[in-house]
Amino acid sequence: MFFFRHTINRFALSTPTRLTLVSILLLVINMCGYCQEPFVLGTVYKIKSAALQEERTINVYTPEGYLPTDSNRYPVIYLLDGSADEDFIHIVGLVQFNSFPWVNALQKSIVVGIANVDRRRDFTFPTTIAVDKQTWPTTGGSEKFIRFLATELQPFIDNQYKTTKEKTIIGQSLGGLLATQILLQQPILFTRYVIVSPSLWWDDGSLLNKTFQYAPAQNTAIYIAAGKEGRTPAPTHRIMEADAKQLANKLSKYKGMPVKFDYLPSVNHGNILHQAVQNAIGYFSKKGQPN
Repeated sequence: MFFFRHTINRFALSTPTRLTLVSILLLVINMCGYCQEPFVLGTVYKIKSAALQEERTINVYTPEGYLPTDSNRYPVIYLLDGSADEDFIHIVGLVQFNSFPWVNALQKSIVVGIANVDRRRDFTFPTTIAVDKQTWPTTGGSEKFIRFLATELQPFIDNQYKTTKEKTIIGQSLGGLLATQILLQQPILFTRYVIVSPSLWWDDGSLLNKTFQYAPAQNTAIYIAAGKEGRTPAPTHRIMEADAKQLANKLSKYKGMPVKFDYLPSVNHGNILHQAVQNAIGYFSKKGQPN
């Protein structure tokens, strides 16, 4: 500022000229004071899926210090309902916070958020309940979505990023139903399952009668949570937290596979996910599971 004032006086510019230059200088200073740059939380991919016959949006967060050139590798957390206007941002916040050195509850991890197109279609298997078929006519496509996860998305992420074999899936509501179906049908797709308020009422609870199609990996661990949620839309009298507890009891019978059921009466179906994921991180950390 002093330099410019000195220059103006040195060349004895007229008053109007001096005022014009000073105005320009102040404008430049003000513009610099409000310079902007984008706050980048992650990378957005558009993937053309052969299994789903459509384009899918995938949001990916990499932790601070991630470098494609070094030798470090990272666990991956797959988040259903993972678009920017769903659960991606607040779950990334939990992952970042718990991986801070002074917290040290979670190893630095990659988060993969899968944005929805039709969650009722993707997260449900075919139902035998006529009223559900009529109310939600697009349902029943979970097999294709699981194929997308197994044969397209996971290989894509493993190819693009430096990953370990440790993979977590987080699903709530219908997403919890899908995570349960994956656990029972293809348990080796993930090593940790965070199943929150699962919609096990679907098809009148038929998934609760299923068993593992083959054995889970030895390091598989499961966290199941439910809030104070009450009766479900099932034709019979089903209570969501009771179904979740029944699932946990069923899975606890398998030796060597830690299962935690977490009843959270202070939250409901709409606001449980954040608290449940925080509790799941703490549970896995205390159990000494891979982070």
